[in-house]
Amino acid sequence: MTDHSFIKHRLFPVGTILLAIVAIWYAFVVPMNAPFQRDLDRRAGVTSTTAEFLVKTMTQPKPTLPAPHQVAANLWKNTLMVKPWSKRSLIYHSWITLSATLLGFAMGTALGVAIAIGIVHIPALDRSFLPWIITSQTIPIIAVAPMIIVLMSSIGITGLLPKALISTYLSFFPVAVGMVKGLRSPDVLHLDMMRTYSATPMQTLWKLRLPASMPFFFASMKVAVAASLIGAIVGELPTGAVAGIGSKLLAGSYYSQTIDVFAALIAGSVVAILLVTAVDVIGRIVSIRMGAKTP
Repeated sequence: MTDHSFIKHRLFPVGTILLAIVAIWYAFVVPMNAPFQRDLDRRAGVTSTTAEFLVKTMTQPKPTLPAPHQVAANLWKNTLMVKPWSKRSLIYHSWITLSATLLGFAMGTALGVAIAIGIVHIPALDRSFLPWIITSQTIPIIAVAPMIIVLMSSIGITGLLPKALISTYLSFFPVAVGMVKGLRSPDVLHLDMMRTYSATPMQTLWKLRLPASMPFFFASMKVAVAASLIGAIVGELPTGAVAGIGSKLLAGSYYSQTIDVFAALIAGSVVAILLVTAVDVIGRIVSIRMGAKTP
């Protein structure tokens, strides 16, 4: 893709949507913060002009809805103005959450692939196990997370592993569903040809089913890695963690530090974008190595 094509087809649409979000965000800041600002002015006996009032609604220390420039300043202060390993740094908190995310994602991917292989090769699992794993995802994660934390704490396991298990719970499902579809994607003629060659089920899996499932695998991994990040953040909430994006969200909600909350949300979004991009790049490299044409 040339530079001009990248700007036209990627950067321009994304930039347009980003500017629209910022404009809508600013449009909601004034009505959301205005009631509290009127109350402050009334108590102080101050009469503000319209321009002064608008500025005040966008500069409150604890606004109902922080303005984009307040969040940007908070991100600048807590990422570039402090050391990355400082407990004030969003990079430090993002790394804590990222470590649980990666561990949970690895376990979830391995579990999802194992379940998919079992379902494809053992008909009894297809009929009995698949409905249960679908049902498991109907339970809200906010109800499952405290149970996992309490159960793990009762046997003396705290810290990274309970959060990773919550990430595993969310990430194995898309991988399992995607891989089941991918492993069943080879054409019937190709499967018949493998039987003609007297290929064992393991040889058919390794040489036909797994290569055919790669597009489904990486598509499902993009969903799984984002779900894994959500699981890690949710897992930090009931533990009372002192580090991680979830802990920043919890502390911000306790002390009405909405600017910190929004900054932590954006940090989490950046981590999610980086993770999905990494999976996408690895998927493209694997596709090229397997002989796929480059776009």
